[in-house]
Amino acid sequence: MAQKYNIKNMPREEFFASGHRGCVGCCLALAVRLAAKALGPDIIVVNATGCLEIISSAYPETAWEVPWIHTLFENTAAVASGVEAAYKVMKRKGYFPADRPVKIVAMAGDGGTADIGFQALSGALERGHEFVYICYDNEAYMNTGVQRSGATPYGASTTTSPAGKASSGQKTWKKNMPLIAVAHNIPYVATANPSYPFDLMNKVSKAKDVKGPAYIHVFAGCPTGWRSPSDTPVELGKLATQTGVFPLYEVENGKWTMKVESQLKPVKEYLTASQGRYKHLSEETINIIQDRVTREYAELKSRCGIV
Repeated sequence: MAQKYNIKNMPREEFFASGHRGCVGCCLALAVRLAAKALGPDIIVVNATGCLEIISSAYPETAWEVPWIHTLFENTAAVASGVEAAYKVMKRKGYFPADRPVKIVAMAGDGGTADIGFQALSGALERGHEFVYICYDNEAYMNTGVQRSGATPYGASTTTSPAGKASSGQKTWKKNMPLIAVAHNIPYVATANPSYPFDLMNKVSKAKDVKGPAYIHVFAGCPTGWRSPSDTPVELGKLATQTGVFPLYEVENGKWTMKVESQLKPVKEYLTASQGRYKHLSEETINIIQDRVTREYAELKSRCGIV
């Protein structure tokens, strides 16, 4: 049975250690630290090129206290599939004790998940490989200069979707990767947010126990790319959930459940909360975003059977 975490039983062990090179205020590092605590020592991490790989593995040092493999942007899920298949063969041949299961964990950013790595991920989910896939979503290609990705929100200004006199920033809407994962009929899909640490850890713990693929989409605030003060990402994460921009929910074997905010705050509170990427937005554009968030949140509540 999955472990349920709270302030009293938070593991003291660190499997993603301090000394990494993450920016000040990096919520990606916080999310990975929490996820690693919930996953424990018996894991093999397959990590795509991106912020996480760069900040955690600058030779000759590493922040990882568990086996870790760096792979390319596009094939994280494919490599994780191969590691999982090899582990099964080695376990069958007696190289691993039967009472000490090892979990394969794939980690990639939104670019390496929603864009470049999408084909490999879809194939791995369809084939039913037993691994946990964690997407840390900072909503752009932060490692290479804040270029827009398929997960960049509508209206956000990036270096390749810049706001200006003739542009209000990103012109397309954020790709709904959790819903796409659900469409593969896998056993477990969830969204998580390090601003809600125990919710994140409990979902990772559930995913670890799943027989088959599990997908977790994690909100990961980025002060550098979002042009926000380094002491604000946790509060911004809370606002993202409290406004319905990034709701928290689970889909277990097709059953949808969610933590419902009693009354959503206006999206404007999140968009105008010290985020330079949104400072150009007009009231008209904010209203467009509000209408979309309101509609999608109502659709999510309907899926969860909430009136």
